[in-house]
Amino acid sequence: MTKKNESAANDRVTAQPRFHQRAQEIQAYGTVNHALPLELEEPVRLEMTEQLNQLLADTITLRDLYKKSHWQVAGPTFYQLHLLFDRHYDEQVELVDAIAERIQLLGGVSLAMAADVAETTQIERPPRGREEIPVQLSRLIEAHRVIVGESRKIARRASDLGDDGTNDLVVSQVLRTNELQIWFLSEHLVEVPLVHAKESSTAKGAA
Repeated sequence: MTKKNESAANDRVTAQPRFHQRAQEIQAYGTVNHALPLELEEPVRLEMTEQLNQLLADTITLRDLYKKSHWQVAGPTFYQLHLLFDRHYDEQVELVDAIAERIQLLGGVSLAMAADVAETTQIERPPRGREEIPVQLSRLIEAHRVIVGESRKIARRASDLGDDGTNDLVVSQVLRTNELQIWFLSEHLVEVPLVHAKESSTAKGAA
């Protein structure tokens, strides 16, 4: 078969799946394309996609930390925290998608694979085993603290560069969601009696 006939055979429409395909990347990580008329210069989009990828890596890590906590939680408050952790996980899933789509919209390439996320995240890696509830909560709050700090810096920088879309995403979705989740977690670390209230000194004097 000649090269011409071979090429024609390869181009023929067929119902046979073509397995084991490989090719060069269509866009390298760390670059931006020029597909959308966003009125944002390339240096701005490069900087924003780099910072958003860091935020994405940390948000993916927090998301997975919530699922680990959901599966491994134990103790008297198991039911409440089991549900709370899963609710927060679902909310973080939405943030992951929103951040990744913003990166792609800006012409960049979003991180996706676990190995790349693990190499990039700033959040401390937990052990594989189960931990006590106060430790789980503390880990989650610390992870949130990292993301809140990043979000404030990105929002300010995006505003300075005129990237209003990134600023809006980071403030209205990422920052506010993480602040709210910190509040929910922190209230579980307040040490209060469950059955008998502590009698105040005023009440004792009146008696």
